Amino acid sequence: HVREFDEMMKGGAVLVRSCEAPEAVGPRRPEVVAPTEQVMGRAFSPYDFNGGTTLAISGKDFVVVAGDTRMSTGYTILSRGVSKVHKIGERTILAAAGCQTDVVALVNVLETRHKMFVHQTGKAMTTTAIAQMLSNTLYYKRFFPYYAFNVLAGLDADGKGAVYNYDAIGSFERVPFSASGSGQSYIMPLLDNILCHKNRLDPMPELTPEAAINMAKEAFVSAGERDIYTGDAVEIVLIDASGLTTHTFKLKED
Repeated sequence: HVREFDEMMKGGAVLVRSCEAPEAVGPRRPEVVAPTEQVMGRAFSPYDFNGGTTLAISGKDFVVVAGDTRMSTGYTILSRGVSKVHKIGERTILAAAGCQTDVVALVNVLETRHKMFVHQTGKAMTTTAIAQMLSNTLYYKRFFPYYAFNVLAGLDADGKGAVYNYDAIGSFERVPFSASGSGQSYIMPLLDNILCHKNRLDPMPELTPEAAINMAKEAFVSAGERDIYTGDAVEIVLIDASGLTTHTFKLKED
């Protein structure tokens, strides 16, 4: 550029006009792009957090599973009637919150594999087998995991209540009770206090199906007061030797 400028100066490229400042004739400087015309990056995420809360409580010969029916994104309520409890097998329930599309995809995979097992063996999978199948399914997708917070509950081979909680890539354990989703941090301390009965001097009451159902109601009422993604209604499923019984309890709609 310096050489070109020197050649232009030798050739008389600089013109002086009367009452005007000298004007250089040569390569124009690039125009400054206005901020509104700059290229802007676009971010895409395959996940969306649709909120919701689930819980499960196991007893001697029963298990209670519950999940609210609100589906949200951000500060918008998309639906007030989306179930988060899904029947897998005869006496096994998967309660899942998180990204609704991933939850639907996961449930479809589990139902398909369960049907294949029934056709091949002529019998339904046990709760323990379904728990292991869910773990394998989540681990298979560990590099692009399902955005779902899962709690699996049912009756084991001895007829006792069984609850399993999971992380995103399939690690799981059997626990007496569990909660997941956006209201987990509000429900777990309540269940720890009532069910574990630690650091308390009053006698521990017997856990009956009715008491577990009432406990689930109170837990969701408490979570709904603080969590905007939990509300509208809660579906409570009781699983015992007689089968599945579903109860619906109304919650706040704001």
